[in-house]
Amino acid sequence: MKVYPKEITEKTEVSLMDSEKIIWKDRKRTIFGLPWSFTRYCLTENKLLIDIGLFSRTEEEIRLYRIMDITLKRSLGERLFGLGTIHCCSGDKTSPEFDIKHIKKPKDVKNMLSDMVEKERTERRVGLREFMDGSDDEEMGGSEGDQPLAE
Repeated sequence: MKVYPKEITEKTEVSLMDSEKIIWKDRKRTIFGLPWSFTRYCLTENKLLIDIGLFSRTEEEIRLYRIMDITLKRSLGERLFGLGTIHCCSGDKTSPEFDIKHIKKPKDVKNMLSDMVEKERTERRVGLREFMDGSDDEEMGGSEGDQPLAE
């Protein structure tokens, strides 16, 4: 557990990007492969952070061991500018699927992300079986139509 200094108050924003070692970071690129967007990606040793927005900001945090599948997509326009989009499927309830859109060196990032996911899963001893179950507490009880009728 990380302990922050006492100087940090409610007024000070503490970003996880500042407190952990950053392995890779980039921005979503738009016209001509230039980083003119307000979507930032940051990969740390055990999580992927997606920060979206200028005035109203949303920061998504995806633990690497929860990522199940990684796919690289490159359209013709992306290939012309050396960009690509990485599509990820995860076991996270809030972000079951997400994209790392229009980034530079997408193949290198995909390979690095894949290796880090495998390393994190091995360290935590997490298997796919834990994600493949797919049943929630609500689903385990069955639906209302499955209950026997009272006589």
